Amino acid sequence: MRVNYYIYSKYSEIMQAEIITIGDEILIGQILDSNSKWIASELTKIGISVYQITSIQDDRQHILKAVKEAQSNVDIVILTGGLGPTKDDITKLTLAEYFNDTLVLNDEIVLHIEEMFAKINYPFTEVNRNQALIPSKCIPLKNEFGTAPGMWFCQNNKVLVSLPGVPVEMKGLMSQSVLLKIQGTYKLPFILHKTIITYGMGESMLAAKIEDWESNLPFFVKLAYLPSFGMVRLRLSAKGAAREMLEEGMLQEMEKLVKLIPDIIIGFEENETIETIIGQLLTEKKQTLSLAESCTGGNIAKIITSVPGASNYFVGGIVAYSKIIKIKELNVPEKIIAENTVVSAQTAEAMAKGIQEKFNTDYGVATTGNAGPTTDETDKTVGTVFIAIATPTTVFSKEFFFGKPREKVIARASNKALELLRKEILKN
Repeated sequence: MRVNYYIYSKYSEIMQAEIITIGDEILIGQILDSNSKWIASELTKIGISVYQITSIQDDRQHILKAVKEAQSNVDIVILTGGLGPTKDDITKLTLAEYFNDTLVLNDEIVLHIEEMFAKINYPFTEVNRNQALIPSKCIPLKNEFGTAPGMWFCQNNKVLVSLPGVPVEMKGLMSQSVLLKIQGTYKLPFILHKTIITYGMGESMLAAKIEDWESNLPFFVKLAYLPSFGMVRLRLSAKGAAREMLEEGMLQEMEKLVKLIPDIIIGFEENETIETIIGQLLTEKKQTLSLAESCTGGNIAKIITSVPGASNYFVGGIVAYSKIIKIKELNVPEKIIAENTVVSAQTAEAMAKGIQEKFNTDYGVATTGNAGPTTDETDKTVGTVFIAIATPTTVFSKEFFFGKPREKVIARASNKALELLRKEILKN
């Protein structure tokens, strides 16, 4: 089936949302705003376009200003934060002022809080009772994971939702109440995303390679480049009223793209990370892996073990940071280090072979290099890294230069090691 693109027309009811996070702890860098990332992802899944994400102080004037501006721009405003039992949590008081409303005690919320506290044998105080005070014009949303209710306001066909900032409480309310109510309130388009994960080619070179294809994308499909160290995600997004047509159009464009860059594609979608794919390959082949890390400092092990079930194929690793540990724990001959230094192909290969033999695994991966800012006792410049792979039949290494700073070297070396390992597993 070939898609007739002329059937697509601009969807007239694209809903837009703004996410506002309230809390000084975000603005001073004390915590990361992971709530906005999650909310944006969930809104996109149901066809809501996120217009803007804003972080503001826990301040009355700032909240009033941000809400007023947001409601002038979008259909839906999602606020998180400022709904606790303490005096500095002023969100609901400010929202009552914004909607020219008063706070009233909600008996159902009082009962909910009392029952929660009784289960954990915790005293119920007047401060806790105050959490059941909510603006009379809002629809309360029951919080199954906490005491502060969510609040749903609808005025002039525009929605404002206020949620607690605690991630588990916010996610519970979004999943159980907010997303369903939004879908019941508005007629929404379909928004589809497909992500192709590539390794081994920089963003600029990749863009040049697929330039003609990108220039000829149909108007309803957009491409975004999402680069990170050693990896580029290509995200295709399609938006419209007819889901089947969107899916067919997206499939056709992905097929064209795969034909252009088959050698650097390692997977699809966000859950098909390279570490997940390596785990699947090792599990299918009933093979095992061990790691000997120097300059990456255990980062590869962290990535590998982030995958559920990694214990089925990952035996373990050693962070052999010092020369002594390389010699004593990995059986790297002192002569190799004396003649070639610790940052060398010979040392990397001896480390890979040493960990493979020590842990009796099918594959051993080793890294050694100068992550910086100093070069220690070697003659190699900062950013130089050797990565070695010991396979069931051989051992080899490659030299790379990853530049500066230290964090970049560690991240790129880790990703490159995983890329090399994947290729070797596929070969064998």
